[in-house]
Amino acid sequence: MRNSMSAAGAATAAAIVLTGLITAAGPAAAAAAQGPAAAKACAPAVVKLADIAAGPAGAGNGGTVKAFGANGLIAGQSRGLPAYWTADGTAHAVPVPEGFQSGEVKAVNAKGLMVGALRRPGDYDHTFAFTYQQGAAAVALVNSATAPSTLTDVNDAGRVVGMDAGVPKEWLNGTVVRELPVPADAHPSTKITSVDGINKRGDIVGTALTYYWEDDVVTSKSFPVVWPAGGGYPPYSLRVWTDSDYTVGTRATGIDDLGRVVGHEDRSYRDWQERKPAVWKKPYDALPADPGRVGGFEHLTLDAISPTTNVSVGTAVTFVEGYANHIQAAYWPGKGSPLALPHPAGAAPDSRSEAFAASDDDRVGGTFYDWNTMTAGAVVWTCASGQAYAPKA
Repeated sequence: MRNSMSAAGAATAAAIVLTGLITAAGPAAAAAAQGPAAAKACAPAVVKLADIAAGPAGAGNGGTVKAFGANGLIAGQSRGLPAYWTADGTAHAVPVPEGFQSGEVKAVNAKGLMVGALRRPGDYDHTFAFTYQQGAAAVALVNSATAPSTLTDVNDAGRVVGMDAGVPKEWLNGTVVRELPVPADAHPSTKITSVDGINKRGDIVGTALTYYWEDDVVTSKSFPVVWPAGGGYPPYSLRVWTDSDYTVGTRATGIDDLGRVVGHEDRSYRDWQERKPAVWKKPYDALPADPGRVGGFEHLTLDAISPTTNVSVGTAVTFVEGYANHIQAAYWPGKGSPLALPHPAGAAPDSRSEAFAASDDDRVGGTFYDWNTMTAGAVVWTCASGQAYAPKA
């Protein structure tokens, strides 16, 4: 899974803090809310992870955390290449075949199995799906050679999901075990555009698009789909707020072990931009809930959910003339208002951060860009609940 739980979570968090280069305490009120015992057991910090030693020409520094595994394993990308970090803070490049110049790990499970996508130089529209077992000599490509493919998630049972040449699929031990069907209640034009996650049980979430012309009017609707584990039950079409506007799309980004789905509605038309967070719960018969916004920001995306603790993370954003001018990693504990995650101490006020992964042991992973130093990097917020805060208006 993208956010596999570690049995040694607290010890791992402590190890990461010891090897981290940057720390920043959260607001005192947030730490106090955790109580003295929690404050003693957990050290809130913003930890900048090391870059891999080398990357593609022009890649510079920088990276992103996309997933947490067991025993301190963290995965994502560094210097434009798929990478992972071990509990001692060491950065490792995933060994990719010759001829590939970029890519990322999108998910890792508790057994160190990683999945993601690679690209060749100058061909950024054609992705090649791969799996990689930690410690192996090379990745295994899982791909149609003539069309883009990507793997997006893997659970602890080794079930892998993704898109292969436009077809949503589930794999086990390198073999396709099922193709994921379009819901029976969908319009005939509907296609699955992405597979976005799988939980411990094997429930899969993805995103579908309906697009057709009728009486010179275009109807466009994108919506999440949930395929129950095992394939013995029909998929669910999840309801969305907007279902007939081509400037609006709604997508899923993750599913937890109880079947809660997170995602966001996006409106994009020239310089008109909106981002609205969305949360769906079983039995998937109602419109999504909107948890609100981070104070001082106009929009919010939810881009990941923890396996069991109901914590969602994403990005708070404010657009100016169609451009995202203010961007900060966001944390929603499952109730109340979404909160912000702090930038590292000493960062420029207009620096940017985004969150893409949440673990059950209260870590959040993402990326950070500092306008003072013009440098970027993969970051982990440890004891995230103890440093998430409500910005002053």
